[in-house]
Amino acid sequence: MSPSGTEAPASEPFGAAELRAAVLRAWRESPTRFTEDTNAEHDLKVGGYRDRLFVELAQNAADAAFSAGRPGSLRASIVDGELWVANTGSPLDPPGVAALSSLRASAKRGDTVGRFGVGFAAVLTVTTEPRIVSRTGGVAFSATRTSAAAAEAGVPGAGEGGEVPVLRLPWPVPAEEPPPAVGYDTEVRLPLQADVDRSALLAGFAEEAEDLLLALPWLASIEVAGALWRRSEPASGLVAITDPEGAVRRWLTQPLDGGGGMWFLPVDADEAPLPLDGDVLRTPTPTDERLSLPARLFADVAMEPSRRRVLPGEAVTAQLERAAQEYPRLARRIAPAVRIQLVPRAGFPLSEVDEQLRELVLRALRTRPWLPSADEVADIAAGRARVLGIDAPALVALLAGIVPDLVAAPLCGPEAGRKLATVGATPLAPAEMVEAVSGLDRPLLWWRELYDALLSALDARQLSADELGALPVPLLDGRVLPGPRGALLLDSGSGLAEKLSGVDIVGLRLVHPEVAHPLLERLGATRAGIADLLDAPELRDAVRRSVEDARSGVDTTALAETVLGILSDGEMAGLDGLGALALPAASRWRRADELVLPEADLLEVLDPEALGEDAPLDVLDTEFAARWPAPVLEAIGVLSSFAVVADDEPVEPDHDLPDEQDWWESETEPPARVLAVRDLDLVAEDAWPAALRLLAGRPETWRALTEPRGHTGWWVARYASLAGRPPLEWRLPSATALAGLYEPVPDLGMRDDVLRAIGVRGELSVADTDDAADLLDRLGDPGRSIGQGLALRTHAALLSAEMAVDELDPPELVRTLAGSVANAADAVVLDAPWLLAVWPANRLVAGPAFDPRLADLLDLPLAGERTRAAVETVGEYARWDELDAVRAVAELLDLPLPGGGVRMHDRLSVALAGESRDVPWWVDDRVHAEDSSAGLGRAFAWASDRWADRLLIVALLDEPDAPTLLA
Repeated sequence: MSPSGTEAPASEPFGAAELRAAVLRAWRESPTRFTEDTNAEHDLKVGGYRDRLFVELAQNAADAAFSAGRPGSLRASIVDGELWVANTGSPLDPPGVAALSSLRASAKRGDTVGRFGVGFAAVLTVTTEPRIVSRTGGVAFSATRTSAAAAEAGVPGAGEGGEVPVLRLPWPVPAEEPPPAVGYDTEVRLPLQADVDRSALLAGFAEEAEDLLLALPWLASIEVAGALWRRSEPASGLVAITDPEGAVRRWLTQPLDGGGGMWFLPVDADEAPLPLDGDVLRTPTPTDERLSLPARLFADVAMEPSRRRVLPGEAVTAQLERAAQEYPRLARRIAPAVRIQLVPRAGFPLSEVDEQLRELVLRALRTRPWLPSADEVADIAAGRARVLGIDAPALVALLAGIVPDLVAAPLCGPEAGRKLATVGATPLAPAEMVEAVSGLDRPLLWWRELYDALLSALDARQLSADELGALPVPLLDGRVLPGPRGALLLDSGSGLAEKLSGVDIVGLRLVHPEVAHPLLERLGATRAGIADLLDAPELRDAVRRSVEDARSGVDTTALAETVLGILSDGEMAGLDGLGALALPAASRWRRADELVLPEADLLEVLDPEALGEDAPLDVLDTEFAARWPAPVLEAIGVLSSFAVVADDEPVEPDHDLPDEQDWWESETEPPARVLAVRDLDLVAEDAWPAALRLLAGRPETWRALTEPRGHTGWWVARYASLAGRPPLEWRLPSATALAGLYEPVPDLGMRDDVLRAIGVRGELSVADTDDAADLLDRLGDPGRSIGQGLALRTHAALLSAEMAVDELDPPELVRTLAGSVANAADAVVLDAPWLLAVWPANRLVAGPAFDPRLADLLDLPLAGERTRAAVETVGEYARWDELDAVRAVAELLDLPLPGGGVRMHDRLSVALAGESRDVPWWVDDRVHAEDSSAGLGRAFAWASDRWADRLLIVALLDEPDAPTLLA
C-alpha cells in the first residue's frame, strides 16, 4: 500500500492504518483542519506542556497502573542518546493509540488521571520522532513521515517544509524495535534533539520524582538514571517517600470529602508538622498558582488550556471550599500541641487563588472544630476558643472545665494568642481569669497550685500584680476572700491556725495555712507572726468590744483564751492595746488592765476602796488566773505591780493619769513623750513607803519615776505621803544647806536616790509656780530660822526659775538682809550698793547682783526709787588716770581704767529726809567718794564694773603691792 495509507498492511497493530487514513482524509477534505491541528500541537508544545514532559509521562504510567489494579513503577534513562521512560501496568491498546493520535480526546475512564491525552504533546519539546513500545505492540510518530504522507495525500500546504502535527498519524514501529525493558510493560522512547541537555533533563526528572509520587498514588516507585524513589504508606493517611540515599520524607494526608483532591502536610518521624514556607497548587501537576499555606493541596479544578492557571468560576470556588472544609481535619491529624502551626502565616497573598483559599481556610478554622480543649471533652472551633494570654501551661490545666472553650496547653501565651487571634480566638485576660475562679469551691491544693502558676507568670513579667488584685484567697474560717490585700498569712508551724480555729473574729482575714503562698504576699497580704496577728485591727476591735459583749451575754471566753494562747507561744514585749480584753473578775467581767493578779504585791499598797465591782480596779478570778502563766496575763495588762503608760507622740494629755492636765500645763514646753505610772492615786495613805519600794524595784517603773520632766516624779513629789507630808516638803538629811527652809525627812528605810527621785530636796531649786509660792511662804515664816546666805540664794533661785511672775500672789511677809522677817509694806528691794549706807538692813530685801526683777517677783518697791538724797559737800573732780593709787591698783589687777573720773570729798554727806548722813561713797549723776580707801575703792570697783572685787581693791589702795594682792 502507498504511504498515503489508502491501503493499510494487515500487520499494523491497534488500527494505526485506519487512524492515519481517517486523519489524512479529514485534512484533504478540510484544508483548514491541517492548519488547525498544526497550530494546536504547536501551542501545546510551547505553551502549557513545554516543561511537563516527565509529569505527563508519569501520569500515563499511573493510569496504566490504575488500569492494571496494582501500584506501578516508572523508570527514566538515556539509551543510545534517546530518552527511554518505562512503566508497568496495562499495556498499550487501541483506545490508547486513538487517544495519542487525537489533540482533542483522551482515553481517560472512571477515576484515571488521564492517560494518553493531549498531555502527551509534552514529548514534542524534546523530540519529533517519539515511539511507544508495549508488550502488546508499539506505535511511532514522526514529523518526517507525517509531512511526506500529507504531501502525497494532496493535503494543501503539506510538503512545503513547514511545521506539521506530529502526533496525528501513528506508524508501526520497525520490526527490529526491542521490546520494553524487563519487568516493565510499556516504554516511551524519545530520540532527543541535538539542543537537549541530557544531564539537565534527567536532573529535572529527579527533582520532580518525590512530587510525582505524592500526586500519583498509583505509582509505587520512580527511577531516574539509576536513582530510585519509593512511595509507601506506613500508616493510614501517612505517605512516606524514600529517596535514593535512604532518607525518608513523610507526608500526612487528608482527602477531600467526595474525592477530587487531597491535602499533604510534611511531618517528621514523630509526625510533628514541618510547615511549608510556600508552594503551588497542584492539579495534580504543579500550576503557576502560588500558595502560602503550610500544607500542599492537590485539587481537581478546572484549568486554562495552558494547564498553568486556574479557570475562574463557581466550580473552582466550590472545589476550594471543599478543600478548606477539610483543612481543620488535617489539623486534627497532628498532635494538639502543634496544631497551631497549621494556621496560615500573616502576609500578602501570593496569588488570587491563594487569597481566595486562605480566606476559606481561615473561615473553616474559625467555624469548624480543630483546637484541643483544655477540658479534653471535644475539639473546639477557633471562633469560640479562649486562649490564655500568658505562657503558663500549668495554669491552663487548672482552668480546664472552669473557663468554657479554653484551648489546651501548650497552646497558650502571647505568641499563641496572636496567631490564634487571626482565626477568631479570643485571648483570656488575667482579669477574666480571676473572675472565672471567683466563687469556686476547690480543694486547698488546687488553690496552691494556682498560686504557683501565677507566681511563675508574675516573676516572668507576663502579668502584673495589679491584674491579680481580686484573686480569691481561701481563709481559715472557710470563706473565700476576694483579693489578698489586707489578709494575714500565718507563719507555718506556728500553731496559730489551731488556736484561732475556735474563735469567730468579725473581719479577721486569716489565710488558710495550706495556701499561705509567697504570691499572696506579693499581692498585698501580710506575713503575720504573733505580734502582727495581735496587732490586727479586727482582733483589736474584738478586744475593745469584749467587755461590752461579755456584759451583754456574749460568751467571750474563746476570745480571751485565744489571745492568751497566742501570747503563751510568742514574744510578749511591746504589745499595746490588749488591755481592753475582757477577763473574769471576782464579781463580773472587767478589762484586763483593770484587774490585779490574786497574789500581786500591788494589793498590799492599794487602798481597799480601790478594789471591787464599781471600783477602779478588781482582782482577777483566782481559778482563771491559775490557768495561765503570770507573764502572759501581765502582757495584756493584768497588774502584778504598778503599770506604765507610754506614748512617744503625745499631742495633748489623755492617758487617765491623776492630775495630768495640771502636770501638762506646768511645763513651759509640751513634753516630748509620756512615760508615767498609772493608778498612783489608788495607793493607801500609809502605804507610800512600800509603794515607792515597788516603783524603785522594777526597771520600767523606775524609768518612769526618774523620767526628766515626767509625770510620775511630778505627781509623787506633790501627792505622795511621807509621814503625812508630800516629798517636796522634805529635805534629805544630808542637805544641811537647806536647814531652816525644809525639815529632814524621817527615816523610812528608803535610799537617797529614791528620795531624790520622788522630790525630797537635796539642793535648792524651784520646780514650778506652786513650788515658788511655797518657798516665799517659807521665807516669810517668822518661825523659821533662815540664814542670810540661804535667803539670798533662795531669792536667786526664784529669779532663775522659768515661771510667770503674774501667777504668784505677792507675799505679806518677806525675809530681809538682817535675816529677820518684815512686813512687805515696810520693805524695799536693794537695787544699788551705796544705798546700804542710808537704809536699815531689816527693811532691805536683796537678791543677786541687785537684780531689780526681785521687786516684780515680790511686788515691792526698789530702794533707789524711794531714796530722795542729795550730796551736801563739795568735792574736787579727778580723772581716774590722774589718781596714782588707782593706776597702781589697775596695773596690779590688769584693769583698763574707766572713762571719766570721781569727785573726791574730804567728808562726804548726803541730805536724806531732812537730816545729814555721812557716807563713804555715793552715785548720782556722778560718782562721789570720800578721801578714804573704803570710799574710793568701792567707787572705783563700781565704775570699772568689778564690784565683786571691791574688798580687794580697797586693800590694794592701802597697800598697792604684789604681796597684798597675793595675800
